[in-house]
Amino acid sequence: MPESASTPAARASLRKVVTASALGTTVEYYDFTLYATTAALVFDKVFFPDASPLVGTLAAFATYFVGYLARPLGGIIFGHYGDRIGRKNVLITTMLMMGIGTFAIGLLPSYDSIGIAAPILLVLIRLIQGLGMGGEYGGGVLMALEYSPPKRQGFFTSLVHIGTPAGVLIPVGLVTILDSTLPDGSYDSWAWRLPFLVSILLVGVGVWMRLHVTESPEFVKMREDREVQSLPVREVITRRTRIVVLSVLAKIAESGLFNIYYVVAITYVTAELDLPKGPVLLAVLIACAVECCTLPFFGALSDRIGRRKVYVAGAVFQAVLALPFFLLIETGQFWAYTVGMTLGLGVGHAAMYGAQGALFSNLYPVNVRYTGLSVTQQIGATLGGGLSPLIGTALLSAGGGHWSWLIVYCVGAAVLSGLAASRLRQGEVDAAPDTVTAEHCPERTQVS
Repeated sequence: MPESASTPAARASLRKVVTASALGTTVEYYDFTLYATTAALVFDKVFFPDASPLVGTLAAFATYFVGYLARPLGGIIFGHYGDRIGRKNVLITTMLMMGIGTFAIGLLPSYDSIGIAAPILLVLIRLIQGLGMGGEYGGGVLMALEYSPPKRQGFFTSLVHIGTPAGVLIPVGLVTILDSTLPDGSYDSWAWRLPFLVSILLVGVGVWMRLHVTESPEFVKMREDREVQSLPVREVITRRTRIVVLSVLAKIAESGLFNIYYVVAITYVTAELDLPKGPVLLAVLIACAVECCTLPFFGALSDRIGRRKVYVAGAVFQAVLALPFFLLIETGQFWAYTVGMTLGLGVGHAAMYGAQGALFSNLYPVNVRYTGLSVTQQIGATLGGGLSPLIGTALLSAGGGHWSWLIVYCVGAAVLSGLAASRLRQGEVDAAPDTVTAEHCPERTQVS
């Protein structure tokens, strides 16, 4: 660590930035997890009551996908301003867009109250949230990356990623508590709204923290050197096409299988096996708590042996896990749910996600890094996490409620992403600790 970065003031600034970024990620995944969980359990009845249970769930997941569909556009818009005017102010805007949207869903009337206007309003809210989320991830990770010493970037960006399992843990915990403590039918009729309304507290804390952090030192240095790009997205797409394509493909399994493990698995247990949702929700909680601990481990490991190695290993693990995971889920036993979810989220996903922040960020120079990371992340997340609940539910339906075709999807996604990550050239991603060559990133500076 550079001497200037080891001072108490520098360490305090780094802690504040990482905490604020992790809170932003928590808000992001709180919304998406809460929506996905509620879509699997309730939204078919609230917003699509005339459809059959499985078709209603597909319709609810289609609105879930709308939020993902808007994310690449949000990545381009907010990435542009993040690379031109700075990371901090953009991140305050994106958090407000996400949080207010989540709160608004909690107030949305049902189909029985206002008819077709209810699902239309739901889609509009999801579009606004998707735009905000498209710019949230890239800025949050970059603030942590650009404040941290180069040899520990994997560790510190993985701390930001703890917001993802935490963003699953909190809403699923609330849903589990409400469903298990309230009288029968209360959750489905009105209590599902409470977790959406409570989200405003997280947003308030997150915005307050972001107002009290300073701009990224690497961005300040880049702006002082007058190296700001007039149109960052053009630079990313025209000059770094190969990196964009490989990063998008590498992202698909990380994002897609994460949603298979908890969204589609919950749907399978409750809709197809007709078993109580409580045990599988509790298994998700345990797995997410484990991942909060394993993410920093894999992030630190990526600093030591190489980010690409850890990422590819995580993809291989998930390909091997696909069959055992569904065999465990099919037992209908709590212990089996827990083992399957923990292996999927706490090991396979954590390995890929723990290495991902530093791996992908360092593919781009500072003056287009926000745009590059946002575009590749959000397109990959849309093709992976956005589509996987739709694909998973459709494959369950096509297979008559059996998971055999889901195995093919999971293995295929994992192999595709692993191969794409392995094709990132040594000139783009060096051995541990991964860095970018001067040719690819001339603006790279030490934290001062």
